[in-house]
Amino acid sequence: MASVVVFDVIETLLDLGSLDPLFGDLFGDPATRQVWFEQTLQNALVSTVVGDYQNFEVLGLSALTMLAEKRGTSVSAAGRLRLEKALLELPAHPDAVPALERLREAGYRLATLTNSLGMASEVELRFAGLRDFFEQALSADDVKRLKPAREPYLYAARQLQVSPARMWLVAAHAWDVTGAAAASCKTAFVGRPGKVLNPAAPRPDVTGENLRDIAEGILAVEALA
Repeated sequence: MASVVVFDVIETLLDLGSLDPLFGDLFGDPATRQVWFEQTLQNALVSTVVGDYQNFEVLGLSALTMLAEKRGTSVSAAGRLRLEKALLELPAHPDAVPALERLREAGYRLATLTNSLGMASEVELRFAGLRDFFEQALSADDVKRLKPAREPYLYAARQLQVSPARMWLVAAHAWDVTGAAAASCKTAFVGRPGKVLNPAAPRPDVTGENLRDIAEGILAVEALA
């Protein structure tokens, strides 16, 4: 049975940097976008660890409120709606299509697994022109446990009818590849700017500076299997 390559979506396939002008408008500093997303991820990890599930969109809006409070300001309902809309219209990273084409031409099945709601992920992938590459667009929301908990990765393997050991997880987040490895998946880390691996965690099976490197690395590893 051919391996399945499953991709994280936000920052791995889609460029969150396109939100910088919006955060410049909201807070007077485009760099607050990175602060906001890091707070969103922290909120998600806390929610997962304590077992109090909240969906990723709720956690993101909570992070926006927290950021505003830290900066002594507030975000209007119109500003929140602008962010919600902009998140559905993120562009694909330039390396996404060539890498996906390479893997598809090599006969690999492709899917996505995101912490975002499934409906939002469908819209995001279609807007970015990527949806047709994937046989399924899966969401951790379906199991009410966010990555890096094991449940979303095991759920993806079940949905794709493949053992975790035959499933790759590609992500630009160290915590995501660590979670996938704990679920017995193969892992690949793409080193987007500012993204680094945790030296205390197991090393991914493949690392690369872009998704083209990741695709070639996966093919090389699979050729030796």
